[in-house]
Amino acid sequence: MIISASTDYRAAAQRRLPPFLFHYIDGGAYAEHTLRRNTEDLADIALRQRVLRDMSELSLETELFGEKLALPVVLAPVGLTGMYARRGEVQAARAAAAKGIPFTLSTVSVCPIEEVAPAIDRPMWFQLYVLKDRGFMKNALERAKAAGVTTLVFTVDMPVPGARYRDAHSGMSGPNAAMRRYLQAVTHPHWALDVGLLGKPHDLGNISAYRGNPTGLEDYIGWLANNFDPSISWKDLEWIRDFWDGPMVIKGILDPEDAKDAVKFGADGIVVSNHGGRQLDGVLSSARALPAIADAVKGELKILADSGIRTGLDVVRMLALGADSVMLGRAFVYALAAAGGAGVRNLLELIDKEMRVAMTLTGARTIGEISRDSLVRELGA
Repeated sequence: MIISASTDYRAAAQRRLPPFLFHYIDGGAYAEHTLRRNTEDLADIALRQRVLRDMSELSLETELFGEKLALPVVLAPVGLTGMYARRGEVQAARAAAAKGIPFTLSTVSVCPIEEVAPAIDRPMWFQLYVLKDRGFMKNALERAKAAGVTTLVFTVDMPVPGARYRDAHSGMSGPNAAMRRYLQAVTHPHWALDVGLLGKPHDLGNISAYRGNPTGLEDYIGWLANNFDPSISWKDLEWIRDFWDGPMVIKGILDPEDAKDAVKFGADGIVVSNHGGRQLDGVLSSARALPAIADAVKGELKILADSGIRTGLDVVRMLALGADSVMLGRAFVYALAAAGGAGVRNLLELIDKEMRVAMTLTGARTIGEISRDSLVRELGA
């Protein structure tokens, strides 16, 4: 039974992908409680239905950091997207551009900045971690500027990698991982041809461009583990704020005090996020964390939210809880893995239609009219 387009695409992705790739995108940290709560808590939020409101004029358009968006959705940075479809970052970026929304390229993408940026007719966003190798960070920022990137998304909730036990079981890591991945690939011929053979090179394009030699999947886990920096603090971002003259968004905020610190730092936006449940299990879902953060900093910077968003109804719920826009991660990667760029375009159209139904039946004619008045109750109320 199809519960949502994302559910259907997830099932199709699971059939098509080698298990190590499916479980890498599908899994979370530790026992995956937060992973599940992200979707369950959103589903528990009840909307306030209103009727006979003359909803003939309805608009999903919004503005974010000076950019006009056709709907309040940004494709989130997802590592290794190019392993889920042939040159996957390019396909996803084109789908986002066709819909009139931003695409955010991950630091650890397969396709480098220089391949993705020229492939679309609107500026893209770029995501960066605080890493021990400051030379790489400076190089990436310079290349992002040169490519016309408008908005920098700084992920701060990954000073150390989370414990993702699915990866060891699936073959993404652990003993004999390379052989296990090879055997899985040959038993999934569609993926093996489309991505495994025709989607090369399979390396981390942004890192390879800096190092001057290929950085493949074998190096991926080790490079990340060696370069994440548990000593980072707000002062480590100051030189980046000085260097980057465009909008800067801090991704990975779950506490109002950290949101206030982002305002003091001079961030243009934050992403209320628990990294899709992939870092610290047992923390609040984004839906539970969002209202208090919105109460603390709404209007002082732009508030985005991610983690658990699968449908247009979820987008409306997050906006009602206080977000100005949302980021979509797993949902678009499932669609990409199942049907390439066409799948992502279809998913975005379905989200558009679902939002229109939800807005019509809650009496919100514009994105700005979606508020807590659109809710019967919040979580725990």
